[in-house]
Amino acid sequence: MQNELLHWYRENQRPLPWRKNRDAYRIWISEVMLQQTTVAAVIPYYEKFMKRFPNVDKLASAPEADVLEMWAGLGYYSRARNIHKAAKWIAEHGFPRTAAELLELPGFGPYTSRAVASLAYNEKVGVLDGNVIRILSRVYGLKTQWWLPKERQKLQDLADALAQSEYNSEINQGMMELGATVCTPKKPLCLLCPWKKGCVALKKNMVDQLPLSKPKAEGEIWLWTLQVCTRKDLVYLEENTATPFLPGLMFPPGQAKKVPQKPTKFDVKHSVTKYSIYLQLEEVKAPNSSKKGSKQNWVQISQIKKINPSSLMTKILKKLQN
Repeated sequence: MQNELLHWYRENQRPLPWRKNRDAYRIWISEVMLQQTTVAAVIPYYEKFMKRFPNVDKLASAPEADVLEMWAGLGYYSRARNIHKAAKWIAEHGFPRTAAELLELPGFGPYTSRAVASLAYNEKVGVLDGNVIRILSRVYGLKTQWWLPKERQKLQDLADALAQSEYNSEINQGMMELGATVCTPKKPLCLLCPWKKGCVALKKNMVDQLPLSKPKAEGEIWLWTLQVCTRKDLVYLEENTATPFLPGLMFPPGQAKKVPQKPTKFDVKHSVTKYSIYLQLEEVKAPNSSKKGSKQNWVQISQIKKINPSSLMTKILKKLQN
């Protein structure tokens, strides 16, 4: 199976910017950006980010606001903050070379750790993302509940077995490439697949049924009341610890709670993954914060997007300016 995949990958791989070399830093940034974001969308952000932060030392020494500004538009801003934290550690101690060591760094989950260790250093570990889960489920005809830890581990074991090759890096990249371009979620191009002869799902006409669909997370409705305090061209912000969404970004202080139904009065509506968010904005004369130890700042309104580039903050600013 490895030889079939290697031959296919070497003939069909796309010329993506992070494949120009096996630099761990470039691979790491690309893998984090590609979480929740398509390749086509990532490329311009990746190239802009690399121009601004060409190496880990440049990234580590930059202010967090600059990193967030370069991340603006990609969303999931905790990724950018974790990248910045990890870069500071790497700049001081060097880049870990194994998945186990990488897993200790901020923002390095099992997938990212394995991807960097394999693609940069050829460690013989398999990667398991949505593409690989789909391929393995179809090729082996597995009706597994892959979102459950024990069932996911079975797929990880299969990926690890395939990765026991001197060409480990290409094996893993080939798996991800195959899932992105051929073994796609809908209308897969089975006739172009290097594994079509042995694919159980294709033989049993089950391709459209695998992998099993993960049950959708139940949606939550949140009411978030923000106390907005301004002084001339300044607004008071503090680190958000009130909600499970957009944690750590700077917002006006306030209170948030989960509610059973959509509120009748609100100023801004927004959604993040499973969360439906309804904001109420209250103008106050003095900062209303009881938090101690959290980040607190008077920020120029014109500079807010640099420290909080989220689309929710854009909506808040637009509402305040009306």
